[in-house]
Amino acid sequence: MARSLVTAALATATALAALALVPLAPTARAAPAAVSDAALASRWAPIHYQDTDSSDYDADYLSKVDFDGEWNTLNNWESQDDSVARLTGTVYFSVVETGTHWFVTYSFYHPRDWEDFPDPLSLFTHENDMEGVLLTVRKDGSTYGALEAMVTVAHSDFYSYVPAGSPYTSGRESVDGPVQLQTYNGAAHPTTFQEAKGHGIYAKNGDHAPDSDGVVYYPSGTAEVPAGGTDNFVGYTLVDVFAGSGLWARRANAETYASFGTFRGDNGKDNAANAPWGWDDGNDGGDIPRGFLATDPAHLVSEYFAGKGTFATAYTRNSYR
Repeated sequence: MARSLVTAALATATALAALALVPLAPTARAAPAAVSDAALASRWAPIHYQDTDSSDYDADYLSKVDFDGEWNTLNNWESQDDSVARLTGTVYFSVVETGTHWFVTYSFYHPRDWEDFPDPLSLFTHENDMEGVLLTVRKDGSTYGALEAMVTVAHSDFYSYVPAGSPYTSGRESVDGPVQLQTYNGAAHPTTFQEAKGHGIYAKNGDHAPDSDGVVYYPSGTAEVPAGGTDNFVGYTLVDVFAGSGLWARRANAETYASFGTFRGDNGKDNAANAPWGWDDGNDGGDIPRGFLATDPAHLVSEYFAGKGTFATAYTRNSYR
């Protein structure tokens, strides 16, 4: 009986020793949780330096397109100064993606593109104004990816920028400068600068910095109104372009748009402001048509920059299409 117990114990010990020599399968690395469009847009939302002009500070405040409670854009010029309290900080965004990148577009709206001198021939002013920013974010395995490039809209010209450490270099278009990052709520955000009156957007740098006045908008998630023409912290909220009854859903609505991608307006030059799918650089080539910054950003970025590395242009998701 004792010998049987010893024999069984030896067999068990031998089996356990053999198991110890079997290599364990490597533990799979957990994939990052899928991030929502709203969370991605919030993570990379610009800290926005809005210049203001002392002759009419509030004409440079950001707002919603429907800030006056309705979508008729033919009265936005007149309604702009009825109540400054309605000019709450709002930025529109859209996200499309390929297998390698997210492309996040931000759109900044003002009821007036204006000047501080008379414009009797309607050469310099118009009702409604929307300019914007495109960010290219690589899917690097982290939750929010890595920022690699920025393109801004200033009237009929686009400008290209890259943050420190990006491999991107000049392609068809020259890189116009660096993207400066600023920490907010523990994360580095790109910084942008927007002109007073005409509202062209550029990367914030020494050449495009506010003078003694200006408003700094932060992506706090709360839509706030500046205290005046100089305010160092004003919150803004993000609104999805693809939201129900929003900008894209209304794209064929004649109350808001004069034609595809163009807002209705009858102050100054008629129908002169564009939604993201109407933005166009005047000289970047016929193969990058009007609207591609928002609707086909992978193609635009693939042409604008070199040195991109692995870069897919086929969309896994694109609600503009």
